[in-house]
Amino acid sequence: MHTLKHRIYAIVSVSEQKGDVSWLFDVFIITLIFLNTLAMILESIPSLHASFSQAFHLFDTISVAIFSIEYLARVWTANIQPEFSRPVLGNIRYALTPLAIVDLVAILPFYLPFLGVDLRSLRILRIFRVFRVFKIARYVRALNLISAVLRKKREELVLSLAFTFFLLLITSSLVYYVENEAQPDKFASIPETMWWGIATLTTVGYGDMYPITGLGKFLGGIIAILSVGIFALPAGILASGFSEVLSLHKHYHTSHTSHNTTALTCPHCGKVVSVELRSAPMS
Repeated sequence: MHTLKHRIYAIVSVSEQKGDVSWLFDVFIITLIFLNTLAMILESIPSLHASFSQAFHLFDTISVAIFSIEYLARVWTANIQPEFSRPVLGNIRYALTPLAIVDLVAILPFYLPFLGVDLRSLRILRIFRVFRVFKIARYVRALNLISAVLRKKREELVLSLAFTFFLLLITSSLVYYVENEAQPDKFASIPETMWWGIATLTTVGYGDMYPITGLGKFLGGIIAILSVGIFALPAGILASGFSEVLSLHKHYHTSHTSHNTTALTCPHCGKVVSVELRSAPMS
């Protein structure tokens, strides 16, 4: 017989089977999260807030109570997980994990009214829990694929970001020395000019700062043209990384599923954990 803690842990954990109690709990929490998000949006409309303020407050109170019970249940049952098995210390470690912090931030504003700040909008962060609940293999594999690409291309990405930063520093310095005398209020220093450089390199161009001298306009045009290619570098690196990782994954899967072998993959992360031999068919 499972203990009460094991039963509660099974309910609040991600469902392994559609239709069980844990799955129903997941659906309920997801629905409540979306309803809270919708209520937060509707409550910002003055007419609706004036007409249904009590209903919004009641729904908010009930939601916070449910989220609080869920949070306490997750922290209490965290010891069942091997990485948080130590009493008290394991619970504290779990409470410091990113998702647990999101859960706490979602309910904490309700209990801190003395701050005088409406922090309930932070509850929208709970919508990220959807990615935990929807335990579908392709989503998990996609996240692993992104992680693999970032690891594979981290040096190229860091190099491209460093190159972009140096270009921003050089262009901002040049434009500062060119435009400072003509516009000392806007191009007052190199750090302030870097704001213009960021807006130009990202091809946003807010229009709050722009060169007016001939040389400044020339530099601005050159920088705007270069920025198109510069900011395409990370996208090209990531696209190349995805292509390489997908090709390797396909080749690895094919080589381990052909002949007399079968690749065994983890049902949670999709990674190949072992390879077992298939028995040859009887002739």
